[in-house]
Amino acid sequence: MFNNNKPTKPVSTPNNSPAVNIISEGTKVNGNIHSGADIRVSGTVDGEALSKGKLIVTEVGKVNGNVTSADADIAGKVEGEVKVSNKLVLRKNAVIDGNIYTKTLIVEEGAQINGACRMGEGSTKLSQMSDADYEKGTQLKASGS
Repeated sequence: MFNNNKPTKPVSTPNNSPAVNIISEGTKVNGNIHSGADIRVSGTVDGEALSKGKLIVTEVGKVNGNVTSADADIAGKVEGEVKVSNKLVLRKNAVIDGNIYTKTLIVEEGAQINGACRMGEGSTKLSQMSDADYEKGTQLKASGS
């Protein structure tokens, strides 16, 4: 009555391959980019780039605005704040003109950071604070401990 030996038909869904939004070299985007998938920037973005996945800025890529993502790998230039909830990798040609807030930071020799850097679990909370507020809540460790 119930035959479990029927041949199964493969189901094809559009989500079988990883989704990556690509801004190719020579392409310029004026406006904000918000994506639930990864973003790869080889062109120029004049606006905010927000990804719930990984944000990649290649050597020729440039973002003129704030960057927010779960993970990021930057080899190009970012003019704005960089907020990464997990791991941020700055390649040797990376230039960051703005503050960085991240849990984990890897910096190759030659990368430039022109701004403050806040790291750790509470980096997203820190991004909401001014430097004066941060200073008030910070205590120095006693020497010799």
